[in-house]
Amino acid sequence: MSKPKRLAILVAGGPAPGINSVIGAATIRAIHHGYEVLGLRDGFKWIMRGDTSHYEKLTIEKISRIHFRGGSFIGIARDNPTRNKEDLQRVIDTLGELGVDKLVTIGGDDTAFSAKTVEEASQGKIKVVHVPKTIDNDLDLPHGIPTFGFQTARHIGVDVVKNLMVDARTTSRWYFVVSMGRKAGHLALGIGKSSGATLTLIPEEFKEEKIPLKKLVDMLVGSIIKRKALGQDNGVVILAEGLVERLNPEELEGLEDLERDEHDNLRFAELNIGDILKKEVKKRLEEFNFKLTIVSKNIGYELRCADPIPFDMEYTRDLGFSAVEFIVKGGTAAMVSIQDGHFVPMFFKDILDKETGKTRIRMVEVNSMTFAIAKQYMIRLNHGDFEDKALFEQYANVLGISNDEFVSRFEYVTEHESETDEVGQSIKDNFPDVV
Repeated sequence: MSKPKRLAILVAGGPAPGINSVIGAATIRAIHHGYEVLGLRDGFKWIMRGDTSHYEKLTIEKISRIHFRGGSFIGIARDNPTRNKEDLQRVIDTLGELGVDKLVTIGGDDTAFSAKTVEEASQGKIKVVHVPKTIDNDLDLPHGIPTFGFQTARHIGVDVVKNLMVDARTTSRWYFVVSMGRKAGHLALGIGKSSGATLTLIPEEFKEEKIPLKKLVDMLVGSIIKRKALGQDNGVVILAEGLVERLNPEELEGLEDLERDEHDNLRFAELNIGDILKKEVKKRLEEFNFKLTIVSKNIGYELRCADPIPFDMEYTRDLGFSAVEFIVKGGTAAMVSIQDGHFVPMFFKDILDKETGKTRIRMVEVNSMTFAIAKQYMIRLNHGDFEDKALFEQYANVLGISNDEFVSRFEYVTEHESETDEVGQSIKDNFPDVV
């Protein structure tokens, strides 16, 4: 009697809304092709230890309605099989013992790298296809194509910020909201722009390799001063957690002791950048006898296991179907993408960063029209404020200092802004005079 054809699915990295929809769609399609489907529990955790017992045999009955729910039906973990050759070989051997020769991985850039490495190390024994997942939206897909989970995370994040705005206005306080986004500012900007937050700061907008903590603090203080001059004593700031990676480590006490995950990434949840900035901003304002209530809040864990919105439920069904269709027809070593309504494989060899050897990271394009528009609706100090004496005189009066002192203390925070950043050259390019 011939052995059954077996396809396995695993989820690694962090949760994102839509995982279960990928699992469900992939399972149904694989069964349609005559495969048994194994859901490997907790990512690479058990198979890299040679454990063949931690899996779930997936059936249509089991997964038929899981697409409505957040989280992962088969669990998730960050265990990294690429750290040493022994773990990697155990992954390949364990999949062989389970009779699996096709593997669907669901995850972000680190998982994509693990998937690539497993495929290469198996030397053709295991075909691998990767489904890009992250609420950070930072995998290098073509412009305008999100990673699944991002839209839901932004949607839920905006609801949170909307409520905080009401609280801020009601209680005359400021909120510093830290959004997930390990390297890129897509989620922070998406939440900030959609909600109309007072200010959003993302790492991509800074030209310096390392951002001085003082500069971040003074940008926040500048926003508070400008809004106060406009008659408002409240606001909500969105901060991308990826700003941490761009700060000078020596400015953050104990940063070198920060815990790291299996992929050697700093565990940003262990370092509350919101609390640090809250403390430093209050200290800066106290220099001017300016008192203010600031509350720091991290959002991310509230977003990543939320039930997916219909966009992500539909999108992930396409991704799960395409992943299986590609791999059962002989495809391998690629990431799934849907472009202009069609499946397009993005092969691992084409999406690697030549410097790191890992999959490329997609950053926010700060010279784009969409970012220029976002800045138009923020309350932040800009070059124009320092070219209008009447304006910066108002700001100086808020702090009870002279015009010259205000300029000397705060004008430098606009130095990193190019013409595009300041006046929206992209907007001018997109909307030329028509008469």
